[in-house]
Amino acid sequence: MKKYHITVLLCLICSFSQAKNREEITEEEQTRAVSPRDTILEDIGLIPESLDANVDSLLHTWHVQYFSKMDAFCHDEDENVRFSDDVIRERLERLPHVIPMTYNTLVRKSIDLYTDRRRGLIRYMLGMADFYFPVIEQVLEEYNLPLELKYLVVVESALNPIAVSRVGACGLWQFMLPTGKNYGLEINSLVDDRRDPLKSTHAACRYFMDMYSIYEDWHLVIASYNCGPGNVNKAIRRSGGKKDFWQIYPYLPRETRSYVPLFIAAGYVMNYYCDHNICPIQTDLPLATDTVMINRTLHFRQVADALNMDIELLRILNPQYRRDIIPGSNKPSVLKLPAVDTYGFVDKEDSVYASRRDSYLAGFPDEASGNNSKREQITHTVRSGENIVRIADKYGVTPQEVRRWNGLGSNNVAAGKRLRLYVDNGGVAFAQTQNQTTKQQKAETAPATTAVATPKAPNVQATPAVMTGKYVTYKVKSGDSLYSISRKYPGVSANTLQKANNLPNSNIKPGQLLKIPVG
Repeated sequence: MKKYHITVLLCLICSFSQAKNREEITEEEQTRAVSPRDTILEDIGLIPESLDANVDSLLHTWHVQYFSKMDAFCHDEDENVRFSDDVIRERLERLPHVIPMTYNTLVRKSIDLYTDRRRGLIRYMLGMADFYFPVIEQVLEEYNLPLELKYLVVVESALNPIAVSRVGACGLWQFMLPTGKNYGLEINSLVDDRRDPLKSTHAACRYFMDMYSIYEDWHLVIASYNCGPGNVNKAIRRSGGKKDFWQIYPYLPRETRSYVPLFIAAGYVMNYYCDHNICPIQTDLPLATDTVMINRTLHFRQVADALNMDIELLRILNPQYRRDIIPGSNKPSVLKLPAVDTYGFVDKEDSVYASRRDSYLAGFPDEASGNNSKREQITHTVRSGENIVRIADKYGVTPQEVRRWNGLGSNNVAAGKRLRLYVDNGGVAFAQTQNQTTKQQKAETAPATTAVATPKAPNVQATPAVMTGKYVTYKVKSGDSLYSISRKYPGVSANTLQKANNLPNSNIKPGQLLKIPVG
C-alpha cells in the first residue's frame, strides 16, 4: 500500500511544473544555455546566481540605512584562515544535523568559495540570518523537518526575499510562478506570496515532504528542489538505479551537481564564520514584530503618515505587497509592524484608513467587493533593459502567456513596444486606475497651441504642469507626495521622480517645482 501511494504521488508531482518549472535538458543543452551571468568553477560546477550577487546592490536593495558597521568586538579581516581537512570534517560532524553533512573534495572547494571569494556576501547573509532564520526554523519545526534545511535559502537567494532570477524564480525559496501557485501561493499584480518569508517557507516545506515521501533521502530531496524530480529520476535511471546523490552525481544537471555541496558548505560557514575572520554586518531591523489584519484596501503611505513610520521599513517587513498596496477589501490581509507600533495602529485604525485616501488610493474600492477576481486587459510599454521574464514577473503572469498574447517567439523585446497583458489584480480594480491615468496623460501631452496643460486626476485638485522639452514641470501642492504625483504620469515612479530632481530623500514641499520625465 505504501508503494502504491508513493507511485500515485510521484505521478501527481511529475504532472506539475517541475520544481522551479525548469525543463529537463541534456548536459550538452544545459552547457549551451549557460548565461554570461553564471559562474563556472572547476570541479564545483555551475554556481547559482545568488552567489554572484553584488553585495553593494544587496545592501542598497535592503535599504542601507538599516545596516551598520560590523561588531567592534568581532575580528574581521579580508584574509581567510585555512584549516586542514580533518578539522573541517570534525566541525561538520559536530553540527546538529539529520541531513548527512558529508565531507569530500567538492564540499571543501565549496567552503573555500564562501570563505575566500564570497566573504562580503557571507557578511551580508549573516546579518540577514538573524532576521529570517527564526521564522524559517519555526515553520520547519511545525512540519517536523530538519532545521538545517534553512541553509537552502543561502544557496537559493542569498537571503534576499525579493530576489528574482533571470528565469523568473522569486523570493527566499526561488519559486517559479506555476510551482508557487501549485503549492498555494497567491501571485498577482498586487501580491506575490513568493516574497512572503512565512508563506513561501510553508510552501517549501510542503514540497520537501512530498519529495521525501518519494526518495526517503534528504540529499535527493535537495537535488530535486533544484532541478525537479524528473531530472533526479532520469539521473537514477542512467546510473543503473542507484539512489545516492554522490553515485548519481555525474548524471545530474551541472548546477545540481554543485547544489548539495554548496548546501553543506553553507551549513558550515553559517556556523564557523568567526574562525575564518568573517563578521556579520549588524542590522537595525526590529526583531520583535507583530501583525494586524487589514480588511480594507490600504496604502503603506497611509500607515507611514498616521504612525510616523519610515515607509522603507514597511516594505522590508511586508515584501509580498508589490506596489505598497494591501488589497484587504478582497480578503483579510496581514500587515506586519514593529511590535511597538501595532498598538498605535489599533488605536488609530479609523484615521489610518481615512488618511489621504483620495491621494493614495484614487480609483480603488473602499469596501469589500466580493469574489470578483478576474483578469483585466492592460497595455505595458517596454522600457529599456526590460525583457519578457521581468515584465511577466511584475504582473504575476508567466513569460509563456506574455509571448502567446503578443505573438512573440523569444523573451527579447524592443524598448518602446506596447504589449497586451491580461492581469489578475486579486479582485481590485488596479488596471482600471492605470487606464484612467493613461487617458489623462494622453490628454496632457496632446499637441496644443499653448504650452500649458492641466492634468485632472480623479478626486485630485488640478495643478498646473508645463511642458519643457522631455520633461513636464509640476508645481507641488499641499498634500502631494512623490508617490501621489507619480500616479498621474504612467511609466513614472516615485523613485524616478526622486532621481530626476536630484532629491536626497522623498520629502517635498508645496510650491516646489519638479521635473516629470515624459515619453
